[in-house]
Amino acid sequence: MMIQVLKSKLHCVRVTEANLNYMGSITIDEDLMDAAGLIAGEKVQVVNNNNGERFETYIIKGERGSGCICLNGAAARKVQVGDVCIIISYALMDFEEARTFKPTVVFPDPETNRLVH
Repeated sequence: MMIQVLKSKLHCVRVTEANLNYMGSITIDEDLMDAAGLIAGEKVQVVNNNNGERFETYIIKGERGSGCICLNGAAARKVQVGDVCIIISYALMDFEEARTFKPTVVFPDPETNRLVH
């Protein structure tokens, strides 16, 4: 049996930009992508802690070290700059593998979205 489980999560990042006039997606700082094991084009769920919105989109690379979290296209209507969001990716895996799998959870700086060492 295959099940979907949490693969990785960027916990409590702050939206830095919302660009309605773009084709859709979420732009994420490449440092954050690397830390969470996310790749360009990957499907993610975005949960907005400020208004309760939950939606899915795909990732595009943002400038490394910028702290960028930008919602593009229709998703830009579901956030405001400054909102705190959780970005979640899931993986499909065998039930037995899922029992021992450990997801990657990243807690960036809550103001700058940069990695805390």
